[in-house]
This record gives sequence, structure tokens and C-alpha cells, in this order.
Amino acid sequence: MPITNEGVSRRQVVLASLAAAGVVPGLARAQTRWPAKPVTLVVPFPAGGGTDAFARPMSAQFSKLNGTQMVIDNRGGAGGTLGASVAAKALPDGYTLFMGAVHHAIAPSMYPRLDYNIETDFIPLALLANVPQVLVVNPKNIQGDFGAFMRQVQANPGKLNYASAGAGTSHHLAGELFKQQSKTFITHIPYRGAGPALQDLIAGNVDMLFDGLGSSAAHIKGGRIKALMVSGAKRNAAFPDIPCAAELGLPDYTVTTWYGLWAPKGTPAEVQARIVEEIRRLGTMDEIKTAWAGNGAEFPTMTPQQFGSFVSAEVKRWAGVVKASGAKLE
Repeated sequence: MPITNEGVSRRQVVLASLAAAGVVPGLARAQTRWPAKPVTLVVPFPAGGGTDAFARPMSAQFSKLNGTQMVIDNRGGAGGTLGASVAAKALPDGYTLFMGAVHHAIAPSMYPRLDYNIETDFIPLALLANVPQVLVVNPKNIQGDFGAFMRQVQANPGKLNYASAGAGTSHHLAGELFKQQSKTFITHIPYRGAGPALQDLIAGNVDMLFDGLGSSAAHIKGGRIKALMVSGAKRNAAFPDIPCAAELGLPDYTVTTWYGLWAPKGTPAEVQARIVEEIRRLGTMDEIKTAWAGNGAEFPTMTPQQFGSFVSAEVKRWAGVVKASGAKLE
């Protein structure tokens, strides 16, 4: 009996389904030949921000290891949620990945409607970096140490301002948490990403920024901006001269910026495994270790399952911070 076009189509669908389940070894092996072509990494912020500080070295070393490019696709806007929406709708074949951040654990509490769910529309693959937030200022606008800064803020409520990567991002929440715990009032100015916010800080158009240490590191070292404080209970090894929040009288001010890697839901398990394997290989490279250390970060070793649990816990944690601070979209 001849095989009709309809029969071929059905057979292809069945074989593809079986391959995804690992039942057809030949097709399963074919799918594990990843990467067979360039991989797109969606970065949901403009170039020059904290995510880029880790995405670009990773992209370069990935291309070096595999002989095929990892292309950065910067999709900024709406506090990182526009890029996340694009990545969530991508073909789940392992050739579009998403590099999100702590902002994506905050967004569910800040945005009344999102057309994606970070916990159900993506597959968690790896926690890539975890760095403290740092309070950086333009040295022409704000002079002196943290004590002098506090006196200026307290004497001029609402007159000083802080930039953020957008409403609902960790920069925004870090600023609101600082205001809450220090009992100060500073005006929030949202931007379309950390890169533009940082450039305006350097230019002196805004007074301060609560930034991930990764994106500010080079500018701190270059003297273009000045760091007054890192969050948490200890100083950062890469910047030992910057005092930590605990020693400055803010023992509960602990805010970190983390970056992670996801794949769209439906990406085959064997492709997921190959991606995770490549990420682990990258983490052992001297170039990556050097880049991470220079940004005050380490390459974490969470399993995909641990990363998924970490993200769920962060979503709950930031929901509490949003509620307590009263932060809203502006």
C-alpha cells in the first residue's frame, strides 16, 4: 500500500515525539549534535549593562570552544520583560537561549500582566553569576565618603535622584529598600536598561545608581564613578576598599544581582543536557574565571534543578520586598 503525504506527515510527527522522549535512538542522537549552527542568546537589556558584562565573555569563549558563534541579541525594554517575552516564544530547539537576571524574579510582583511566566514557560539551565549590589555616585555631584553622602541626602529630601535599569528591576528595588532602611527620600529615575542609566551617571545627569557590581566594576576602577557601599555583611574580594552595608549601619541591606540561563519550554532533554555540559566547560576556562573575578563574581555550580528551586525562592522573596517597600511601576 503506498504511503500518502498525510501518512508521511503523521509518521514524522510520531518519530519526532518519540525522539524527544528518547525512544528513537537515531533521531535522539541527531538532536544531540548541538551546536550545529549559531546560537542566539537573548539578553533583555541594552548593550553595556550588567548582563552584558557576563554575556559577552561567555559568548566569546563559547564560540572559541565550539567553532560556531553565540550571537548576543539585546532586546531592552520594560525592565527586561520584553526580551523575556521574545525568548519565551522562540522555537524550543536549543538555538535560542535566554540570559535573564534577578529582575525576572521581581517582575511577577511588579507587573500586573506578563505574557510569559519565568517559572513555567522556561526551562532553568544554570545560575551563571551572583554579584553584590553597589551604591555608585558621580563624584562631581556627590563628594566625600558614605557619611558625607548620608548627610547630603538627609539635608535635601527628594532633591537627589537615583537611576535604575527600569521600574521593577533590582536597581529600582535596591534603591527603594535603601530608602526604607536608611529612612531617606531619593527620587527614582527609570531607564531602559542599566547601560543607559550608567552612562547618564557617568555624564553627571543623575546622582547615583544601585548597580550590580559587574557592570560598574570597570568604571569604578577607571575613576569615572565612585563606589560608596557594597550590599551585605562583608566586603567584596575584588574591591576590598569599598565598605559593606553592615559596617555602615545597614545590617539588613543584602541585595545581590544574579544572572541565569534558560531555554524555552519544550527544548528536548538531550539538548538541555548538551547546553548544561557546555556551560560547565565554560566555567572551568581561565578566561571566564578572570572575567568573573574582575567583576566581583564567581561562576556558581548549581544543577538545573537547584537553579529552578532558587528562582522560585527568589520570586517569593522579592514579592515580600515589593509589598513591604510599596514600590510601584512609574
